[in-house]
Amino acid sequence: MTVAAQRAAPSSHALQKVDLSVADAVGALMELWGFRRQLGRIWAVLFLSDRPLAAPELCDRLQISTGLLSMSLAELRRWGVVRSVEIPGDRKEHFEAETNVWRLVTRVLREREKRAVEEALATFERALADVRAALADVDPAVKALARFKVRRLEVLADLSRAALAVLRLLVDSARADVGPIKALSEALARRS
Repeated sequence: MTVAAQRAAPSSHALQKVDLSVADAVGALMELWGFRRQLGRIWAVLFLSDRPLAAPELCDRLQISTGLLSMSLAELRRWGVVRSVEIPGDRKEHFEAETNVWRLVTRVLREREKRAVEEALATFERALADVRAALADVDPAVKALARFKVRRLEVLADLSRAALAVLRLLVDSARADVGPIKALSEALARRS
């Protein structure tokens, strides 16, 4: 860490250790959800920071290369979970995390999970159309197999429609009991 950064940010070994352990935990969660681990680590360090951080300080804290940081920040910015902040008198670009966690979750649900389920449903519906066409086959064994496949594909299509309904409920109407999550997220956003 640079001398200027040390003056600007009081720190202790214990607090740095906490930041890194939380960053690793968030990174593991992000990896579980299909994102690169480093994205979660960077976001967590910014989320736990009481001030925007410049790239060199992020690299120091996370022990990562500037190239990896740059690629990761670009992706985090595309998702809207990290933004650039100007610091008067400092020419370096600084970054801060989006602190409204519910906004982050709904963005991912809306832009990634919903799209994936819609694509799967479209595939299942096309497959159903193809299999239903096979019901007209003269071979009784082909007809029997087609009927079996129709029933199984209908299960997958119904499951996909149900998943889309749940996603819409969570993201659009918020009628599910997400109040505590949203309230906590909004409170944290106001405090930071």
